[in-house]
Amino acid sequence: MQYGSSSIETLIEAFSRLPGIGRKSARRLAMHVLQQPREEAERLASALVDVKERVIRCSVCQNVTDREDDPCPICSGRGRDRTLICVVESPVDVLAFEKTAHYRGLYHVLHGVISPLDGVGPDDVKIRELLERLRGEEAGGVREIVLALNPTVEGETTSLYLSRLLKPLGVQVTKIARGIPVGAELEFIDEATLSRAMEGRSAV
Repeated sequence: MQYGSSSIETLIEAFSRLPGIGRKSARRLAMHVLQQPREEAERLASALVDVKERVIRCSVCQNVTDREDDPCPICSGRGRDRTLICVVESPVDVLAFEKTAHYRGLYHVLHGVISPLDGVGPDDVKIRELLERLRGEEAGGVREIVLALNPTVEGETTSLYLSRLLKPLGVQVTKIARGIPVGAELEFIDEATLSRAMEGRSAV
């Protein structure tokens, strides 16, 4: 069904491009925006523009942060275990571990995994930045790298590749335990399972 307004159709089309949003949900969102006061629509539009203008990748861990907060609050925060770096696929995985309130180390976000079938190689994710980090000023203090990638074929391929690169650097390389079902996404795993997985990590 098409609305008589091309503006509404444009908004529906924009919402439907978001992950997990089908056309039916996009229509509901568009009608919700239409029924809200102008101030609410302007607040939403401002937030969208603001996030594109202000949010950058942390110069240390590659997690997302505001431009004025670089390095990010985790990298610059006190009380973090700086001997431990947890390597994850995306910023949502950092949020998942932080929600457990159990892991107190640092992070490194790859922003993807190696996937030859999709044309994604080692140079397309933030592996080089991790190696530079380990060879730089943090090198002497880091004793363990925890690989916490999603348990998919691509995630396992990336973990194997990383372990081969990292072992010669003299750091211990571990993987989180597999209490996490194969094919599951870390962002959807409950806090207790993630905590047990971190506790039960094993050498690679």
